[in-house]
Amino acid sequence: MTPTPRQLNRATLDRQLLLRREPVDVPGAVERVVAIQAQEPASPYIALWNRVAGFDPAALDEAFTSGAVRKASLMRITLHAVTAADHAVFHHAMLPVLRASRLYDKRFKAMDITVEQADALLEHLLEFAAVPRAKAEIEELLHAHVGDVGQPGVWWALRTYGGLVHAPTGGPWSFGQRPSYLAAPAEPRERLECVAELVRRYLTGFGPATVADVNQFTMLPRTTIREALELLELERYGEYLDVPDGTIPDRDTLAPPRLMAMWDSTLLAYADRGRIIPPEYRRVVIGNNGDTLPTLLVDGYVAGVWRPLADGTIEMTAFHALNDDQWAALAVEASEMRKFLGDREPQVYRRYARWWSGLPAHDVRIV
Repeated sequence: MTPTPRQLNRATLDRQLLLRREPVDVPGAVERVVAIQAQEPASPYIALWNRVAGFDPAALDEAFTSGAVRKASLMRITLHAVTAADHAVFHHAMLPVLRASRLYDKRFKAMDITVEQADALLEHLLEFAAVPRAKAEIEELLHAHVGDVGQPGVWWALRTYGGLVHAPTGGPWSFGQRPSYLAAPAEPRERLECVAELVRRYLTGFGPATVADVNQFTMLPRTTIREALELLELERYGEYLDVPDGTIPDRDTLAPPRLMAMWDSTLLAYADRGRIIPPEYRRVVIGNNGDTLPTLLVDGYVAGVWRPLADGTIEMTAFHALNDDQWAALAVEASEMRKFLGDREPQVYRRYARWWSGLPAHDVRIV
């Protein structure tokens, strides 16, 4: 039987550890949620704070430092935090898409360099980046080999598809605005098998889902996805696919409120964003440039947005009426969020404040 929309919502919340905070270590949590959007350094930390019982941000610092969790350009050509094991597979699966996003771009074609030269440079780069290297060091190396090839420069291409990961640089969230890069160990792999494993892993964290959903999550061609599906044994519910042991909670399962990170993967993992975001709010919380605001989840669905204020309080903006119990539960979450941010970055996401003008605010509360 095809799951109802509300069952699909509860399945996502369950697999993303959003029905309850789970007593699991950081690598285990990252493995279970599969991939955490990581364009903004704070977001993986806030994502895990929402999911892990007693989450200690120092544990994620350590996981990044040890390499147990890696931050790299992967699905949708954006930065994700994934386990080392998943990164090795996901990079191989995504490599043609990552390459095409740069090598077929008119900006690369305008450079005075061929694809073959860029690939040859990558060999030098990976050897050079056996230890963490800053952007300026890498650009100096590349310039010594090919000179000035124009803007945005060959580094713009290589850092996307070259198999590099971000190396921790310190700061409140392990990575600052000036990243360093490190070559990740890589072994030859059969590409279609890697795609199949990426699809399987996606379904463990976000299923049941459709081919269109997998395409949205990865940007892989649908033909490639369908070829990979032939390698997998899956459950089928109409157009929805799932892993054989995937659970689908009852539609009436209670969902606690959450203050979600910017770009939380649950908001971006589906072709049908209505699984988490009511259609009337989609353009409100996802900007034309793709910026995805930190949202309030109430009963498992986006009901508003939140942000810290200059005085250290948390402002919560609801897009529709909430009852007293819902506001009280959100206030508890906001109070705990204040404590969590206090030691690291009390005004996290402040550079995105421009998005708050013109929001459809039904009610605003400050904690």
